[in-house]
Amino acid sequence: MIIPPPEPNLTALRLELARLRADRGWSYDELAAHSSLSRRTLIEIEAGRTIGTLATWHALAHAFDVSFADLTASLCEGHTPPGVEPGTG
Repeated sequence: MIIPPPEPNLTALRLELARLRADRGWSYDELAAHSSLSRRTLIEIEAGRTIGTLATWHALAHAFDVSFADLTASLCEGHTPPGVEPGTG
């Protein structure tokens, strides 16, 4: 029997983006300048109207100077990430 993986927590990922932007005091325009992404893309992601692409999240990780893994770790919020023993991660 194949057990499908849990759904990624896209809400937590959006909130992480908003938190990182707020922590730096950046407007959408400032984040757009740091990431080379459009202001509209950033607003659409934070509003939950799109999830962005892998390249989008890669650019955001670089803009915030965090690892891609750290930026996207919130996708596993609410369930145990792959490769982690339950109760330890």
